[in-house]
Amino acid sequence: MRIEQDLKLGFKDVLFRPKRSTLKSRSQVELAREYTFKHSGRKWSGVPIVAANMDSVGSFAMAASLAEHGVLTAIHKHYTVGDWADFVATADSSVIKNVMVSTGTSEKDFQKTIDIMELSEEIMFICVDIANGYSEHLVEYVGKVRAAFPDKVITAGNVVTGDMVEELILAGADIVKVGIGPGSVCTTRVKTGVGYPQLSAIIECADAAHGLGGSIIGDGGCSCAGDVAKAFGGGADFVMLGGMLAGHTESGGEIIEKNGEKFMKFYGMSSKSAMDKHSGGVANYRAAEGKTVLLPYRGTVGNTIQDIMGGVRSTCTYVGAAKLKELTKRTTFIRVLEQENNVYGKE
Repeated sequence: MRIEQDLKLGFKDVLFRPKRSTLKSRSQVELAREYTFKHSGRKWSGVPIVAANMDSVGSFAMAASLAEHGVLTAIHKHYTVGDWADFVATADSSVIKNVMVSTGTSEKDFQKTIDIMELSEEIMFICVDIANGYSEHLVEYVGKVRAAFPDKVITAGNVVTGDMVEELILAGADIVKVGIGPGSVCTTRVKTGVGYPQLSAIIECADAAHGLGGSIIGDGGCSCAGDVAKAFGGGADFVMLGGMLAGHTESGGEIIEKNGEKFMKFYGMSSKSAMDKHSGGVANYRAAEGKTVLLPYRGTVGNTIQDIMGGVRSTCTYVGAAKLKELTKRTTFIRVLEQENNVYGKE
C-alpha cells in the first residue's frame, strides 16, 4: 500500500484568473475547432462538446438537434442495426458526421459495429466504452477495432491516469475518454472507493495524450457552463455531457407526470434501472453503480446548448482567448474554497 500526497482537484476547487483581453464581445470568440486525428488521419471540425452515450441522453433526436450547433452526439449502444439503418436513411451528412457509434467489447458488439459502419461511409467515429478502462481486454479490443477500421476515429475509455491513456493511444485509439466516478448519476466512487477528481484527471491525461499526438474527452462532472470551460481550460480536447443535456425532449428519457408537473427519468448506465432495462437485472456477482433520478422536463435542448456555449465564450473573453483552441494556453487556475454566493439559493 502507498499514498500519493499530491493534491488532486475537481471543478469546484478552482476558478479562472481573469487576464487582459483585446476582445470587445463574446461574439468574437470562435468555439469551433478542427482536429486531424493521430491514427485515422481523418479531419473533423465543429464545437467539441459531446452528448453522452446514455440511453436518456445520446439519442438520434439529440444528434439531429445538436448537429445544428456543430456539436457531437455519442449514440447509446442499445439501438439495433435496423434503428441505425432508419436513422442513416433520413439524416443528412451534417448530422451523420457528428455522431459516434458506441460499442462494448464482446464479439457480438464487434459484429454489430461492423454492420452499423457498413451503412454509411460518412460515419466517422467509433466509441469503445467500458466502465473500467484498465482492463487489458480493452487494449486488445482497441487494437482489433483499429485493424478492422484503419480510417475511422476510435475513442476508447474510461481511464483517469496518463499511463493508461498512453497505452490506449499506442494500441490504436485516436481519443481517450477520461473520467471514473464524476458523473451526476454515477455511484462508482461510493460503491467501490475508486475514482479521481475530474479536473486533475483531465490535466494529467491531456498531457499524456498530447505528448503522443492523441486527444482526450473529459467525460463527466460538469454541472454548469463554467465547469465545461474549466475542462477545456485544463486541456480537454472534447467535453462529454450527460446530466446537463438530460431532461429534454430529444433526450429520449421516459416522461413521468407528478402533481401536474412533467419529469423525465435519468439514470446511470450501471444503475439498476439500466440493467433491468437492458440486461435482465443486476447480475449476482456485481453491484449497481448508478442512481436513478427524476429531472424537471426542460423542453427542447436548443436553449440549453446555446447557454452552455455562451458561457464558454464568456470565459474566453475573460481570459483573452479569441478561439477555444487558445483557452488552455490562456488559463491560470486559482484554488478556492467557495464558488458562488448562495445566500438566495442556487440558480
